[in-house]
Amino acid sequence: MDIFMEEAIREARLSLSKSGIPIGSVLVKNGEIVGRGHNRRVQDNDPIMHAEINCIHNAGRIKKYDNTVLYSTLIPCYLCSGAIVQFGIKHVVVGESKNFTGAKEFLEKHGVSVVDLDLQDCKDMLSKFINENSDLWNEDIAEI
Repeated sequence: MDIFMEEAIREARLSLSKSGIPIGSVLVKNGEIVGRGHNRRVQDNDPIMHAEINCIHNAGRIKKYDNTVLYSTLIPCYLCSGAIVQFGIKHVVVGESKNFTGAKEFLEKHGVSVVDLDLQDCKDMLSKFINENSDLWNEDIAEI
C-alpha cells in the first residue's frame, strides 16, 4: 500500500480513537507530507471540519497547490471537492468510494484526476462506523 495512504488511514484511526468520524487525509508536495488531518466535526463541534478541509488548513499557506496530491480515505464530498478545485489541487487519491459516492464527477469536470484504490481496510473501517453510528453519519453527509 502507498505510504501516503497509510498515513491518511492513520489519521482516520486517530479520529475514531477520539470518538470522531474515521476519515483521514494527507497533502503531499514534492514527495513529502505538508499537511495532515482528519474529520473533526464531532471533536470541534464544527460542521465543516471534514478531513480534507482539516488537512488543507493544517498545511497552512504553501503558495501553490498545483503540484500537490491529496490523499483521503474516502472520496471527497462537494464541500471538500470545492476546496480542492479552489486551491488548484490536481491529483486526488482515495481509499474508497463504496460507502459514499462523493463528488468524483465534479472533481474530474474541473480537471482533477481521481484515483480510487478501493481499499478493503478503508471500506471496512467506515462501514463498521456507519453501522454503529448511522445518525452521526447521516448528519455528516447532510442526510438528516
